[in-house]
Amino acid sequence: MILLLLLMIAAGVLVSGRVSIPNRYNPWANFDAREEPGVLTRLKLARLRADFPQCLVALKTTALKASPLPDRTTGDCPLLATVRVTGSDVAFSSPYTATCAVATAWGAFERHALQPAALRHFGQRVVRVEHLGSFACRSIAGRDRLSEHASANALDIAGFVLADGRRISVLSDWKGGGDKAAFLRDLRDGACRFFNVTLGPDYNAAHANHFHLDMGGYRICR
Repeated sequence: MILLLLLMIAAGVLVSGRVSIPNRYNPWANFDAREEPGVLTRLKLARLRADFPQCLVALKTTALKASPLPDRTTGDCPLLATVRVTGSDVAFSSPYTATCAVATAWGAFERHALQPAALRHFGQRVVRVEHLGSFACRSIAGRDRLSEHASANALDIAGFVLADGRRISVLSDWKGGGDKAAFLRDLRDGACRFFNVTLGPDYNAAHANHFHLDMGGYRICR
């Protein structure tokens, strides 16, 4: 009870503006992909799913080239709060549609996990990302429940191309040794800092050739 009272007092002081704290440490501040990730990162990202206007503001802090799309339904699958992503500081194998929350999480991942890992392991940047798509109006394999792909709230990543033309493939390089395997494992761990769900080859055979990244209501890092 005392702790709750103290938290309420602290919240009141912050809201009043009498005390200023950096946005990174302020749970009420909007997400900014340019800031170093911290303990509030996933909380702020998850909150964006329910606030499309604020998500679009947050998306502008990333390097993604994306345009908002009108809400619509395809088959039995609603597409709400989505954007069309056509590029970034990296090229994509094709444009894709994703929820704004997924796109913003990707932008932060790209900045704080993908490129730093590429520079650590290879001394150069990733210039192209190969994906297997985001939207697919279907259920989870073997389950009577819609996949996060059914609402474009997921993205499957299959490989990466470096500035010198080398390709790193989840299917071919995950089980290998050396820099490529270490790079992929760094990316899996890095994705867990931004996405609610990160699944790779260690999860099951269905993910042997890609990383599944989504902003659903579960928390899994495998």
